[in-house]
Amino acid sequence: MFKTLALLLLSISLAHAAETDKTAAAIKDTLQKNYEQLIGPVNQVNKSPISGLYEVITGDHIFYTDKTAQYLIDGSMFDLKARRNLTEARARVLFAVDFSKLPPELAVKRVKGNGSRKMAYFADPNCGYCKKLEHELQSVNDVTLYLFLYPIFDGSAEKVQNIWCSADRAKSWEDLMLNGVQPPTVAKCDTPTDKVMALGRHLKVNGTPALIFANGVVNPGYLPAAELEKALDSNSK
Repeated sequence: MFKTLALLLLSISLAHAAETDKTAAAIKDTLQKNYEQLIGPVNQVNKSPISGLYEVITGDHIFYTDKTAQYLIDGSMFDLKARRNLTEARARVLFAVDFSKLPPELAVKRVKGNGSRKMAYFADPNCGYCKKLEHELQSVNDVTLYLFLYPIFDGSAEKVQNIWCSADRAKSWEDLMLNGVQPPTVAKCDTPTDKVMALGRHLKVNGTPALIFANGVVNPGYLPAAELEKALDSNSK
């Protein structure tokens, strides 16, 4: 009897999975045929955590639609109980960055402790949360940091110029962000700012700070030291 029941449950489960796959395939076909110019090529269609709502993955974006592909939602899905942005969490995994392809020559490199863990981040010298991040990083050890100077606020470009052209870039940055000591005006030099800005646009960096961990997971925003430690450990290769 139990064996028969188990087989029945298995067959129901397989039938449900097959029906879900069939629906997802139909949604993808409809969107590609009728709306590709609007949303771009569709890479995947999957079930979402909400019954009847499907996740649509395009080149660099996540949409949601119903099973008939009549309605399209462009926005974030939140789990209110867990206080978690599910869309953002999914995007971090789907659109992870290849850390090995980040250009270190465009960054200000700092090694703390043994430097065994790695993190890259985009920051602006006039960004309040970037300053908070630097204070938190003071208690984080055994990490190699790659700072991409990303001047998106008014008045930041000149500070970036002076930091990059200084004799000790890391010290100039920390003096400013930790102690409010403005970088001294120095003779102009060639800076990688244009290349860094292009890199940021390519990686969809729309604000600062933006953190990138060794496995490519992106965190758009500030993290306190305890969460930085956890993220560095869990997102290390």
